[in-house]
Amino acid sequence: MTNAPAPRQHASRIKVLIVDDHAVLRQALRMLLESQAEVEVVGDAANGREALEAAERLHPDVVLMDMVMPGLNGLEATRQIRRRLPKAKVLILTGYMEDEQILAALRAGASGYVVKKSDVQELLLGIQSVHRGNTYFSSAISDGDAVQDYLWQAKKPESKTGYDLLTSREREVLQLIAEGYSNQKIAGELFISVKTVEAHKAHIMSKLHAQNRTDLIRYAIRKGIVGLESGPDLSEGSSEQAAG
Repeated sequence: MTNAPAPRQHASRIKVLIVDDHAVLRQALRMLLESQAEVEVVGDAANGREALEAAERLHPDVVLMDMVMPGLNGLEATRQIRRRLPKAKVLILTGYMEDEQILAALRAGASGYVVKKSDVQELLLGIQSVHRGNTYFSSAISDGDAVQDYLWQAKKPESKTGYDLLTSREREVLQLIAEGYSNQKIAGELFISVKTVEAHKAHIMSKLHAQNRTDLIRYAIRKGIVGLESGPDLSEGSSEQAAG
């Protein structure tokens, strides 16, 4: 009697990329997910820029994405990953539970939204759901009616104002300004000239009706682009001193 061929190992496992700026949390998530037979962790990244590079190199099925990270935040990274790798699904994993953040994530192309206080079973369910092409929300966020409302609002055509008017590059510059980078440091980070940074900054201020860097920093914090701990000290004009 001929033996049947052995089944292929891990053929149906979901390839997951973990993106979070806290190393301890990344390591903990990796340990938790690697203990699940359905999941293969193919890599991790500490910020949005690393996530873009890793996603293009590793082609994950699901990207587990933090929201607030230095350099390039999770929303902008989600938008760029979905544009470059349309087959990849993004599942937001964050501490934010505000309606504005949830809608922003859906509009950026995320397929699901899980809060960090969820247990591993709910996280695994979210990964499996978005991998199958469904939308998933943490039970802590909403009931069924609220989910439908989020999905309906996310699909509605909206008049573009404020942040929606910014280009991808302008959003990157805004985040770096909010993190306290000088124009020269932004130029070095993005491999552009200081003059180009200044032009982007002028366009951003015009579109957001901002008067100075302090206005931009406060706007970025209010929008959840950076966390309070990420932005520079706004006291005694310190943010204005970073303008050079």
